[in-house]
Amino acid sequence: MLHVVRALFVLACGTVGWVTGIDLYSQPWMGLFIGLGAGMIFMTLQLLATRQLASVVIALVFGILVGCLLAYFLIKVLDLLNEDMVPKARMYRNFAIAVVLSFLSVLTILHVKDDFKFVIPFVELKREGGGSKPVILDTSAIIDGRIADLMDTKVIDTRIIVPRFVLQELQQVADSQDKLKRNRGRRGLDILNRIRKTKNVEVQEVELPDISGVDAKLVRLGKNLDARIVTTDFNLNKVAQVQGVEVININDIASALRPVVLQGEKLTVKIIRTGESAGQGVGYVEDGTMVVAEDCASKIGQEVELVISNVLQTSSGRIIFGRPSAS
Repeated sequence: MLHVVRALFVLACGTVGWVTGIDLYSQPWMGLFIGLGAGMIFMTLQLLATRQLASVVIALVFGILVGCLLAYFLIKVLDLLNEDMVPKARMYRNFAIAVVLSFLSVLTILHVKDDFKFVIPFVELKREGGGSKPVILDTSAIIDGRIADLMDTKVIDTRIIVPRFVLQELQQVADSQDKLKRNRGRRGLDILNRIRKTKNVEVQEVELPDISGVDAKLVRLGKNLDARIVTTDFNLNKVAQVQGVEVININDIASALRPVVLQGEKLTVKIIRTGESAGQGVGYVEDGTMVVAEDCASKIGQEVELVISNVLQTSSGRIIFGRPSAS
């Protein structure tokens, strides 16, 4: 669609050049070439301009318009109060008022554009009906990698936002001197490249320089865009919920998708180590849930059929207790 609009703009410039060439110089082809050339130059500049530059330009235009509008009403009031002012002094006064108010308007809009979404492209229209909220990915969710699998299953079909400051943090982790952190950061970049193949993913050029800390920026951006945050960070989860921002915790999704097991059911598990209490063996099922098997300390390395005796849900996850089956 954007390419069609650009082509129509270049065509319009060529048409204006053709008409101008006929009316002024009687050389329509010269006007056509000049018009098409000007249109191509404008389109090239538009393609080279970054989103952030476009945002600043729009803020400048909007600020100047607001400043001039305020200056108009202020000048009308001052004219009523002082009708006998010298015309030349009146001209300088009006010019100074317009410049000062426009300057103040531009500064105000640039300062609060991330807090108040009234400047295009910072306008975020409220969804009418059942549209889904966009989601914002934090660094931990990207490095974790399971978000890519969720997107492959089409469970998350809304717009995915990766803020610029999250991408910068991910790059810093990938450039870390610590080998473990460096590997985690590179894995995160690989996951990000994978999910960016999805058409709904966009890197948003937003910095929020007046806020320190990536977590605080994520919460503010979530409030500004009325979006949900996807994370595996427990602390970010709590802070966002306190401030009224919805959070999707990937660990909670994984816990909800674990198969339900009930007391009395049978379960086969491989014992890999001894437990904390005497006689206990410990194994794990495929989803990572720990299984504590009574009287199985001597069966390390063996697969044992257990009868589930209890299921305990803790803050760190679920633990299944069982005893060897009699059969």
